[in-house]
Amino acid sequence: MRVAVIGGVERTQTTLVRLAADLGHELEFHPGHINGRGVEEIRRAVGRADLVVVLTDVNSHGAVKVARIACQKLGRELVLTKRMGTRDLIRRLSPAVAA
Repeated sequence: MRVAVIGGVERTQTTLVRLAADLGHELEFHPGHINGRGVEEIRRAVGRADLVVVLTDVNSHGAVKVARIACQKLGRELVLTKRMGTRDLIRRLSPAVAA
């Protein structure tokens, strides 16, 4: 499964990507910045994903809105959460949880 994480602390990107890969998934991280090409990059990330996780605690209202609308238009599964650590990611992506 391909997962897009929109928002969050950029220093956790490498850890989240590696953890998702260890669980057999591909994770794309976008920090949630909407200046410049940020809006289009969020839309593209949503378009490539099966599951989109948007972190609301560290994201602007604009980034959350862009991701939410893109998910609705493209029919992607959306999860809104305040924050997400490694345990939360494991819980979401583990096969035992999905079954």
